[in-house]
Order: sequence, then structure tokens, then C-alpha cells
Amino acid sequence: MISKKTQNIIIKFLNNQATSSELEELEEWLENDANEKEFINYVKINYLVDMNIKKFNTLKSERKLLDLIAKEKKVYKLKNSKIFFKYAAAIAILISTVYFYNQSNVSLIEQNSVSSEKITLKMDDGNIKVIDEKGNFKIQDFKGNVIGTQQGNELVYDDKKVLEKLVYNTLTVPYGKRFSVKLSDGTKVHLNAGTSLRYPIKFLKGKERLVFVETGEAYFDVTKDVEHPFIVNNGDVNIRVLGTEFNVSSYPEDATIKTVLVEGSVSLYATNEKYDVKNSTVLKPGFKADWNKSNDVVKVDKADVEMYTAWIDGKIILKHMKFSSIIKKIERHYNVSIQNEDKVLGDEFITATFEDESIEQVLEVINKLHPIEYSVKDNKIVILKKE
Repeated sequence: MISKKTQNIIIKFLNNQATSSELEELEEWLENDANEKEFINYVKINYLVDMNIKKFNTLKSERKLLDLIAKEKKVYKLKNSKIFFKYAAAIAILISTVYFYNQSNVSLIEQNSVSSEKITLKMDDGNIKVIDEKGNFKIQDFKGNVIGTQQGNELVYDDKKVLEKLVYNTLTVPYGKRFSVKLSDGTKVHLNAGTSLRYPIKFLKGKERLVFVETGEAYFDVTKDVEHPFIVNNGDVNIRVLGTEFNVSSYPEDATIKTVLVEGSVSLYATNEKYDVKNSTVLKPGFKADWNKSNDVVKVDKADVEMYTAWIDGKIILKHMKFSSIIKKIERHYNVSIQNEDKVLGDEFITATFEDESIEQVLEVINKLHPIEYSVKDNKIVILKKE
């Protein structure tokens, strides 16, 4: 199974965030043909593929995808082209697979395209469903059994189905969007932009309720069940609760995994260790735990809870934060790319609250706080260097 570290590198590559050393590591990983399948699954979710059965154009789709990869190769200036050809091979397999699915009419994908701007639901068998936030549909397993429904911007899973083994779905929310899922035990999970959550369609009696925040930020309102602890895995750390409300955040670019407790209590401990009160860090309401990804050191501080949970209501609350530290937050919220060439602005502290404002209005607010010059083209913003 693909490691969490490799998953993060792939995600960073697809979001133009991977370093040269990470790309070299990815290149070595791709030398194993068995790893192509995992890479293809990420490409399915993050790159546009023409899925129209009547107008499917293999050559056009291949050219579109190869152009994207070629741009990545040019940006990173790789020393050799081996990794590029590996991507090309993987993409070729993806295109042929997509074409086969369309011809045989067995794919669960019901939209004409899958892109980084679409909310997707990956089923246990690998098939992917594109979700329209305004739509409604029945979630079915590979046998056609209804296991849940979409109700607007939320998926709701049924607890009536009897299962003997764990079956997982993965919900992925792109930049610029938010979504929610109600698990089979009644637990409500809000997903922020750029988040992927893997969870069982139904929890099993006698087993821990284990879910995985593969990347991003999620707010959990956990249904209490003393006999079945609820555990959120986020790579190196497990967050164990019985019934409570808390926020967890861990994007690829973050140095720490942040857990903010709203009410109840949670225990944090290393994934590679068995839970024990002695080896866990207990968090109290109103406090934040920062789990360092590089050395597993945990730091606990008093937290401004509203600042960390306002995103649920579509707000961005900034309190005396450096502009360089909030760029990614703005990029995720508005699904834009920001290139800041003004080093002075990068060190400026910003205090503001944004809710219904457009990205243009956000830039104007920043301009009033600190005069800037900028250009906007499509979804790319360049803040110009002052002469």
C-alpha cells in the first residue's frame, strides 16, 4: 500500500508544490511498475480527462495530459527525462482504462470530466463518482445495494446494512469548496478545501471506529460510543476520542499536525504505538496540540478556537498573521494561485475577517492595509515587486 509520505509527494506534485528532492524520490518510487496503479488513481482525481462516451478523443485527452506533465517537467528542470516518460506511461494506461470503462459502460463516473475542481467519491473497488454539490443521488456498493444518499452538500450513510468486513470510501474536496459527510454511526465530518477523508461505509461491532484524514482539514462532531473509540489517523498521529468536537489540520506544506479541541477530550499518540494513557497527550477544551511531523514532538497551547473553526461557516479569520503565512489559506479558500514578489508585504501582519467577499475584494482590503500592485489572470494572482 502506498505510504503516507509518498501520497503527500504525489499531492504536492499535482499542486505544483514538490521540491526537486521530492521529485527525485518520486522518480525512484515510479521505477516499480506496481506503483503506477496508485499514481493513476491520483491522476484520475486531479487531472482533466474527457469522459464523454460518444465524443471520447484518446489523442486529444492524451495530448492535454502530456502538456500538463510537460509543463511540470519544465518548471522543475529535472536532470533527466526518466520520470517524465514514467508519467507518460502511466497516463497512457489511464487513458486506455478510461476508454475501456466508457465503452463497457461500467464506470461509476457520471460527469463528462474529472478535474481538480470537482468533489469526488472513490469507492472501495476504485471507481470514482463525481459529486455535484446541488445534486442528489444514491450511494451504491459494487452490487448495487444502496448504502447512503447525497443530500445537497452532504453525504449521509445508512446504518442498516449488515457487513462482515470493513469497506472504505474516500471523499476528496478540492480547493475552493467545502463538503460534509455523516458517517454510519451519526458522526458528522466537515471537510475544508483541499481535504481527503477515507472512512468505512459502516463501522463494525467490536472494532474501533477508525477513519483517515489523508490530507487537509476536517472538523469532527463525534457520536459518543464508549464501547467503540473513534480514532482519526493523520499519518504519524492518531487522535482518539469517545464523543467530542474537534478540528484537525494537516496540509502537505504544514510542518505540524494541528488539533484544536472544542469540547470533550481527545488523546494523541503515535500511529506506530499502541494506545496507552501513559504514552498519549490529553487535550482539554480550548487548547491546541501541534504535532511536529519531523520529530513527533507535541506542543500544547491555549487556542483561539474561533480562528481555527470559522472555515466551517465559510469565514477566514486572520489575527495579526504575516501575509506570507496566510497565502496558502487564501489560495485554498478561493482556488487561486498567488505569487508574491513583494517581500515587504510578506512580512506585514494582517488582521481581517473575510466571509462573503470575492478574491478581488480581499485584494482590495489588503491594498488598503498595505498598498500593493497586482495583476490577475484567470485564477493566478501576481503581487508585483515595488520599484
